Amino acid sequence: MDKASFIGLMICVVILGFVFMETSHGNLMMFYSQEGFLMVFGGSISVVFMSMPLDKVLGLGSYLRKYMFNSGRDPVEIVKLMSTLAEKTRRDGILSLEAEAEKLKAVDPFLVKGLRMAIDGMDPNAIESTLRMEIMAMQERHKAGKKFFDLIKLYGPGWGLVGTLVGQVGMFGNLEGGSIGALGKSLAVAVCATMYGTVLANAICGPIGDKLALRSSEELISREMTLQGVMSLQAGDNPRLMLEKMYAFLPAVTREKLKAAA
Repeated sequence: MDKASFIGLMICVVILGFVFMETSHGNLMMFYSQEGFLMVFGGSISVVFMSMPLDKVLGLGSYLRKYMFNSGRDPVEIVKLMSTLAEKTRRDGILSLEAEAEKLKAVDPFLVKGLRMAIDGMDPNAIESTLRMEIMAMQERHKAGKKFFDLIKLYGPGWGLVGTLVGQVGMFGNLEGGSIGALGKSLAVAVCATMYGTVLANAICGPIGDKLALRSSEELISREMTLQGVMSLQAGDNPRLMLEKMYAFLPAVTREKLKAAA
């Protein structure tokens, strides 16, 4: 589980829970408006279905798993692995990587694909173009997850505004001879709809979309590192040269630590 995502989620829940309890003195139902709930959450769901293909909408579970569980490989781990593979290739030849590819099959399919093409002696340009197509396809898949939450972030507050206007119309319509209870209910719809839209956009969907974008960038860097490593292995580069290529993707502080530990 991604600790930062979990900690942020818990802080959000605790803060909202504390403020709601203090404000309502334990009567949390005062924050519930059926009409406002339907307007904001139902409206946001309708926007997603109208804006995205069905298969992308049904991928919500995978988007949330990507948010809560970081399955990407650490760049430092990739550097160490590629260094080990480079030393083995230099010592025993590229065909010796067949066994390593079998071990890594379940861990890093992208790397294994590149290794198998290099082992089979494919043209370097063909290897690079194939792996870059994989990277491009990955980027397109990741865009769908961010788009899902960006749509709700964008239109959720808008539906909240619609709910606010509906509540105000109901309130003004009951001014003449209306009871205080009817006026209060209409006002509650207006205020709750705005609150739901704001919380949905700023406390839930906005942060999730931003985290997914960051995850995508991290995985893009990892795959680019892997691609450069595979190309170096295929070309028979000196392990030190390959490491220098890998270091280019790392922050200066991390780079220096790795060099010192080598």
